[in-house]
Amino acid sequence: MSKRTQPINSPLIGDVTDLYLFNSLTRKKEKFLPKKGKLIKWYSCGPTVYDAAHMGHARSYVSFDILRRILSDYFGYDVTYVMNITDIDDKIIKRARQNYLFNQYIQQDHSYNEILFDIKTVFERLQNAMAMTEDNDKRNMLTSLFNKVTLVTKVLEEKLNENIKFTDLIPLLSDIKDPISEYLDSKSGHTITDNSIFTTLPHYWEMEFHKDMDALNILRPHILTRVSEYIPEIIEYIKKIVDNGLAYESNASVYFNVIEFDKKPNHFYAKLVPEAYGDTKSLQEGEGDLSGDEKEKKSPNDFALWKASKEGEPWWDSPWGKGRPGWHIECSVMASTILGETLDIHTGGVDLKFPHHDNELAQAEAYYDNDCWVRYFLHSGHLTIAGCKMSKSLKNFITIKDALDKYSARQLRFAFLLHKWNDTLDYSENTMEMAITYEKLLNEFFLNVKDLIKNLYNEESTVSLKKWSELELKFNENFYDLKMNVHNALCDNIDTRSALDSIREFIGFYNIYAKNSGFDAANLILVRDVASYITNLMQIFGVISKTNSIGFPVPSKNYVNNVEEILMPHVTVLAEFRHSVRQEARLLKASKILQECDKLRDNVLPSLGVRLEDQEGRFSSIKFIDPDTLLREKEEKEKVERKKTEEKEKKLALQAEKEALKKIPPADIFKKETDKYSKFDDKGLPTHDAQGKEISKGLLKKLQKLQLLQEKKYTEYLKSLEKTGI
Repeated sequence: MSKRTQPINSPLIGDVTDLYLFNSLTRKKEKFLPKKGKLIKWYSCGPTVYDAAHMGHARSYVSFDILRRILSDYFGYDVTYVMNITDIDDKIIKRARQNYLFNQYIQQDHSYNEILFDIKTVFERLQNAMAMTEDNDKRNMLTSLFNKVTLVTKVLEEKLNENIKFTDLIPLLSDIKDPISEYLDSKSGHTITDNSIFTTLPHYWEMEFHKDMDALNILRPHILTRVSEYIPEIIEYIKKIVDNGLAYESNASVYFNVIEFDKKPNHFYAKLVPEAYGDTKSLQEGEGDLSGDEKEKKSPNDFALWKASKEGEPWWDSPWGKGRPGWHIECSVMASTILGETLDIHTGGVDLKFPHHDNELAQAEAYYDNDCWVRYFLHSGHLTIAGCKMSKSLKNFITIKDALDKYSARQLRFAFLLHKWNDTLDYSENTMEMAITYEKLLNEFFLNVKDLIKNLYNEESTVSLKKWSELELKFNENFYDLKMNVHNALCDNIDTRSALDSIREFIGFYNIYAKNSGFDAANLILVRDVASYITNLMQIFGVISKTNSIGFPVPSKNYVNNVEEILMPHVTVLAEFRHSVRQEARLLKASKILQECDKLRDNVLPSLGVRLEDQEGRFSSIKFIDPDTLLREKEEKEKVERKKTEEKEKKLALQAEKEALKKIPPADIFKKETDKYSKFDDKGLPTHDAQGKEISKGLLKKLQKLQLLQEKKYTEYLKSLEKTGI
C-alpha cells in the first residue's frame, strides 16, 4: 500500500481591493503604485502668506491631512510630506507696500482738502475699474467698495466746515483702507527702499497660518520650505533650464520657452489642462500684477522664471541682474531639492491646475529632461460659500478663525469627511448642520457603549466570555460588513463619505442589537471591540487625537487627559447611592426626596460635565460630556418644556373660553360687542352697527345662524346642569 500524500490545497481567491486615486494627470482613478514600494514622496503647495488663512485653505489642507493620515495610518505607507511657504510673491510685495504706505498716510497730518482730493481720486479709479471689468463677481466687489467710498466722500463733504482733527477721520479712512492703499501704492510704491517690510509681513502671516493649522488638528509637514531660503537653488535651477535651451534671458528677466519645450518629443506643455493652452488671461494672472513688459517675451505663452526687480521691489543678485524668482519656479525647485526627479504625489487646490501646476511640471521636466516629474497629481475640490464663489481677491471669504469661533475643529473636519475630497464643497449652515448631526450621532453611540462596558473588567471573566447567541452572531456579521465596506470605500479614491455612511448604518444595527439582547445581557467584549474599531477610524481620520480610551475625549479645564477614567468610579458610587435613595423614596411616596434626586441629576451633575440618564429597571447611565454642551442641552430642554407649557396653557384657556361661551343665553351673545353694534331687536339680534348704520341683510343672516348655534350650545349646557342636579 503506497503512502498517503498530502492533498493539494486550493484556497479561495478573494477580491483583493487595491487602492485607487483620482489622478488629475489622466482625469481618472488609477491604481496607486509609488515608485519605491511603500515609500511616498509627497509635495503639497503651501500658502502665499500675505493675509489671514481662510476656509478655502482649510478645504485643501484638512482634505490632504485626511489623505495623509489614511495613507500612513490605515494603508501603512511611509510618507515624507513636504510643504512650502511662498514668502516672495507679487501679492506679498503689493500688500506689504500698501500696508506700509497706508500706515504712513494716517500718521501724517494732512489737510482736509488733501484728504478730500485723495478720496475723490479713489472714487474715480473705482468708477473706471467698474466700467472696464467684464467679470460679474469682480464688478460686484468693486461696486461694494465704490458704495463705501461714496458714503465716506459724502460724510467728509458734510464735515467740510467743521473744525475737526485729522485723527478723528482715521476710522473713516480705515473703512476704505483697501482702495486707498491701492491708490497710494500706484502713486508711491516705487519709492520704497526698506526691504525689511517684505519679510515682516509674510513672517507674521506664516505664524498665524501655523496657529490656524494647529487649531484644525492638521499634522505639521515633515519638511517646510520657504522661498526666501532657496534663492541660490532657484538661480542654479534656472541656469540649467537655460543651458538646456528651454529658457531665455530678456531685459534682465528670464522666461520659459513654451514653444521650444513643446517641440521636444518627450515633453508636452499643459498636461493637466491642455485646453487652457493659450489662455492669456489665466497666464497673466499667474504672472502676477508686477510682471514685466509682455514685449520682453518671444511668445505670450512664455512665463517668467526670474523677474528683473523694479523700484519698490525686493531683489537678489543673479547672473541676469538684480531680481527675484517667478511664482511657478519656486515650487519646482523646492520640491526637486528635497524629493528629487520624481514625486509620487503632488497636491494642491483645483484652482492651481493651470497655469501654476502645469508650469511647475514643464519647468521640472525641462530641468531633468524627463516626462514624469509627478506620478499622481491630486487636487482638492472647490469651496463655495452658501453657493457663491469664494475668492480672497473678491473679498468673499471666511477666515479659519471666524469659522472656529462658530464651530469646533471636529465639526469642520466632519464637514470635509462627509464630502469627497476632490468634489466641490459648499460651506453653509446646511453643510455644518449635517456635520453637527453626525457628530452627535457618533458621540451618543460612544457614550452608550462606554456606559454599557464600564464594569467589563470588574466582572468575572465567565460573564464577559459567555456563549454567543444568534443575536451576537448576526451583529458580528454586521461588524464584518462594516469593516469590509469601510475598506472598500477607502480603497476607492479614499471615499470617506461612504465610509461614514457605513458607520452611520452600522450604529443602527448596534442599537437594534443592544435593545433586543437586553442591555444587561449584551456581549461586552464584542461591543467594546466594535467601539474600539470606530474610535481607531476616527483617530486615523484626525477627528480624535491618539488615545487608549473609546470615543471622543472629554474636555477638561485642568488639562487632565483621562478625566473620565479618574472620575468614573466616584460618580458610579454616587449614582448607585442615588438609585437606592430613589427606590426607597418611591416606596414611601416621598416626593420631596425624589425632587432632590432630580435636582442632583438636572442641575448639579451637568455643571460638572456628567449626564445621568435614569433607566427603568436598571442603574442610571453615566456619560461624561463637556459641561458647555450639557448646559446647551439643558437650555434647549427648558425651551421645549416652556413651549409645551405655553401650548398647554393656551389650550386650557381656549377650552375655558369655549366653556364660558356655552353659559351665555342666545339673546345676550351679541350685546357685549358694543364696539360692533349699537342697537338690538327683542331677540337680541343686532340691527345697527357701532356707527348707527343699519346692518345689511347678508350680515343679519350670518348673525341669525350664529345665534341658533349658540342656542344649541346653551341648551346642551342647561341639560348638563339638570343631570348634575344643579
